[in-house]
Amino acid sequence: MDSPQFLTGQFLLAMPGIGDPRFERAVIAMCAHDSEGALGIGIGETIEGLGLHDLLRQFDIAPGDVPDVDVHFGGPVEPRRGFVIHSTDWGGQDTIDVAGRWSLSGTIDVLKAIAEGAGPAQWLVALGYAGWGEGQLDSELTRHGWFNTPGDTELLYGVAAEDRWERAFAAAGIDPRLLSNSTGRA
Repeated sequence: MDSPQFLTGQFLLAMPGIGDPRFERAVIAMCAHDSEGALGIGIGETIEGLGLHDLLRQFDIAPGDVPDVDVHFGGPVEPRRGFVIHSTDWGGQDTIDVAGRWSLSGTIDVLKAIAEGAGPAQWLVALGYAGWGEGQLDSELTRHGWFNTPGDTELLYGVAAEDRWERAFAAAGIDPRLLSNSTGRA
């Protein structure tokens, strides 16, 4: 069980003016966070021109009746490595449970199951991930840049990628239009 200071199963939202264009308006589903580091999958942006059918064909998987949904930009680390965030009703050879809220799979078996109509009930596909080494995210959380919110699965499966950032802040009672990207001086 994760300690309360760890963010596994939560969302990490980029604050305005985070200072890294790769994370501007980022929404990251935190899939692992402990004293050794952290791993999250970006869910707030899709990869233009890349649909699920294209990805399946690269693995010689017939798309079947699965919708040709957008593939998410999971993060800047290993951008050709695929991940599927999905409901907890399916598990494969490498599936990990994420705080009982969702599951994460990173092998081809989940894509095959989805294409065959035998996979998880809810899912999203991403390429790449966001990763932090030992203590790195903990240090970043002490400075301006990130805000964490509870991992509500409605944000994963019921909200369009481009709306997730604003909706996640709104769910926390914050209007992101009122956030400043700089601090004042007294």
